[in-house]
Amino acid sequence: MEKPKLQIFNSMSKQKEIFKPIEEGKVGMYVCGVTPYDFSHIGHARAYVAFDVLHRYLKYLGYEVKYVRNFTDIDDKIIKRANEKGEDPLSLSKRFSEEFLYDMAELNCLPPTHEPRVSDHINQIKDMITKILENGHAYTIEGDVYFSVDTYPDYYCLSGRKSDDNRAGGGGRVLVDTRKRNPADFALWKAAKLGEPSWESPWGPGRPGWHIECSAMSAHHLGDYFDIHGGGKDLMFPHHENEIAQSRSACPQSKVNYWMHNGFVNRDNQKMSKSDNNFFTIRDIITIYHPLALRFFLLRTHYRSDVNYSDKALDTASDRVFYMYQTLHECEIALSPFRSENFKGQLPADVKEQIEKFHTEYLSSMADDLHTTTALDDLVDLLKSINGTLKKFKGKKQQQPLILSLLALEKEVKDFLDSLGLLSLSTVSEVLQQLKDKALKRAGFTEEEVQQKIEERNLARKNKEYEKSDLIREELYLKGISLMDEPKGTIWRPCEPPEKKSEENVDTNIDKPIS
Repeated sequence: MEKPKLQIFNSMSKQKEIFKPIEEGKVGMYVCGVTPYDFSHIGHARAYVAFDVLHRYLKYLGYEVKYVRNFTDIDDKIIKRANEKGEDPLSLSKRFSEEFLYDMAELNCLPPTHEPRVSDHINQIKDMITKILENGHAYTIEGDVYFSVDTYPDYYCLSGRKSDDNRAGGGGRVLVDTRKRNPADFALWKAAKLGEPSWESPWGPGRPGWHIECSAMSAHHLGDYFDIHGGGKDLMFPHHENEIAQSRSACPQSKVNYWMHNGFVNRDNQKMSKSDNNFFTIRDIITIYHPLALRFFLLRTHYRSDVNYSDKALDTASDRVFYMYQTLHECEIALSPFRSENFKGQLPADVKEQIEKFHTEYLSSMADDLHTTTALDDLVDLLKSINGTLKKFKGKKQQQPLILSLLALEKEVKDFLDSLGLLSLSTVSEVLQQLKDKALKRAGFTEEEVQQKIEERNLARKNKEYEKSDLIREELYLKGISLMDEPKGTIWRPCEPPEKKSEENVDTNIDKPIS
């Protein structure tokens, strides 16, 4: 089956463009990484899950991907936090870099090819600053080096801003410096200050400015001309605008073919951010929700759109993930006696047609600027087909068409989930247990307490105290636990709790960061 050509929305041209790599069969991609001075929040998860999907899909299309994602391990925020804690800045940033990598693994993000740190690339940064100075695009003041935006006519080519829109320095990381020739000029090198890490340079001891770091690291690992540069849309200006100016001023041939930017995660229609103290860390969320539920929640919205966070949305995502894995679990149980047998035969025409239709629509959705939302919606039909086939299946070898159908449907679903990073490295049954454990934590119950409630309800039903038995069922349901009466007895599974009617009754354990 011929795959449709991938189209990517290019922030530079403000339109979708067919993706054409610089070198046939290979892709170079740089995504701006975190400044590790604290645990990462779900805005970070938004960015790195989005670009993990791109990474996976490019590999799925057969490309050899060189994916570079950096750590900004030297920065004003790191130094400030380290001084507050009485810790060495590089030690603090290393510690939180490791915490970030743990979160990414939990979210099932593939590791990048390279994860460079600024502290390991000081020489490359100094070399680039030297070239910018030699080319007349920067100036020195008392050990500081500033980029001169007036010498670069294409400044604002990415953001489309006007000079009177500009903010000094950019990104809220520096104060206005009256020594600068233009308030828009930004630091390439900062003179050493007491109590800060510093390195020797031709301009005196100091450390790099924020923007130059990514320019130098991307050039070092991918060259001056590469395919894709990504990050959150808040980085478009000033960070990416400044990267372009620096890189081209150091090397006029420098170019990125596709600039990609993901949307924010909002809470109460306001962007989540550490500076506004209205954020949840990834660790907060995955303490009470399965990491795959958070990933599913993020993928339910197109990567360029903003995501509105709510408990309800996480509950819905968790319920959907449980449904997917419960369906796969029941399919695995049904097929387990036949795994070792080599079944041959014709796949039923209707099942073959359904799988081909799903696969075609999946490729079409992903080729259209990675529309994961549509792809996930389409998955429901395949899951329904598995469940419908399971109802007809009696576990007999003579039912070969049903066995072939289940095998084919299972493979398509697992391949699809894997392509979006929703297929866990754990077994299906392990994921179901993990989802149940998280549901118990949200509900404030232990497994033993739920079983006790089930026994109380069974006794009430036996004594024909139906009002009492209904109250027990309702109590558990309101906490996200659904009871199901099976021939072999009552079992429970996580469920999506009903909408909370008023703030007084809201369980606020997720409305505050967990200490």
